Amino acid sequence: MDYKSKIYISGHRGLVGSAIDRNLQSKGYHNILTHTHQELDLTNQQEVNKFFEEQNPEYVFLAAAKVGGILANSTYPAEFIYQNLMIEANVIHAAYKNGVKKLLFLGSSCIYPKFAPQPLREEYLLTGELEETNEAYAIAKIAGIRLCKHYNQQYGTNFISVMPTNLYGPKDNFDLQTSHVMPALIRKFHEAKINNEHQVVVWGTGKPRREFMHVDDMADACVYLMDNCSADDIGEFVNIGVEKDLSIYELAQLIKDIIGYEGEIVYDSTKPDGTPQKLLDVSKLHKLGWSARISLSEGIQQSYEWYLKSR
Repeated sequence: MDYKSKIYISGHRGLVGSAIDRNLQSKGYHNILTHTHQELDLTNQQEVNKFFEEQNPEYVFLAAAKVGGILANSTYPAEFIYQNLMIEANVIHAAYKNGVKKLLFLGSSCIYPKFAPQPLREEYLLTGELEETNEAYAIAKIAGIRLCKHYNQQYGTNFISVMPTNLYGPKDNFDLQTSHVMPALIRKFHEAKINNEHQVVVWGTGKPRREFMHVDDMADACVYLMDNCSADDIGEFVNIGVEKDLSIYELAQLIKDIIGYEGEIVYDSTKPDGTPQKLLDVSKLHKLGWSARISLSEGIQQSYEWYLKSR
């Protein structure tokens, strides 16, 4: 990419898309295309084709997706698989038809089998059963990876796929019905603190282990890969993470300390834990020349400050 390249970011108002937008602008890229869902429905093939034909972007960051935590994935599986399949199929096909120079597709670490060896290496994809609570979303994301792979194979496109670990940061979703664990815990502990509540209830046993990456680090990795690495360099896809994890119990204690809540933490073991562990192997990413920089405690503090301002 050069600074005059026409770059389309789908999902620019979400957690991931907004971070990519911030990163590009901070580096001097100024010819950036963005559309809201009201302006462009990515599940509508006719609208997507018209947009690509009229705007003719050179580079595409495919960050738009329907996302959510365990509760949302379990409650609305049909919506998760349908909307994500439609978005990625429409955008990837339109990118091919209109000669996009390069496309980056964002997946998720939930694509890996539930009981795959840790840390998760790229070659473990499709070697076992998926976690049932997010199977619909995972299948859609796997389909996106394979779309990129087979379009490259058949049409000679330069479409790359990246699999980020659990992300958090500015513009995260703090709705307790649809959020992931990090923003949910930040909100729970904050509200318990200001309401002088004696305890905070955390879903599950607290034993599952998770890896968390600040979304600004993830965005920097995506822009780096778009700028420096081709589909041949990356292969089918590349993990993006920090290669460090902690238990939900440890995460809750850390957030409790950062927010300054002094009550008790109670674990509701009747609620699902999800996958026991999801730690990404990022040795391929390091070989490609990029590593994470933002520490977890620093990142949580930044995320909490953004939440306070956004309220």
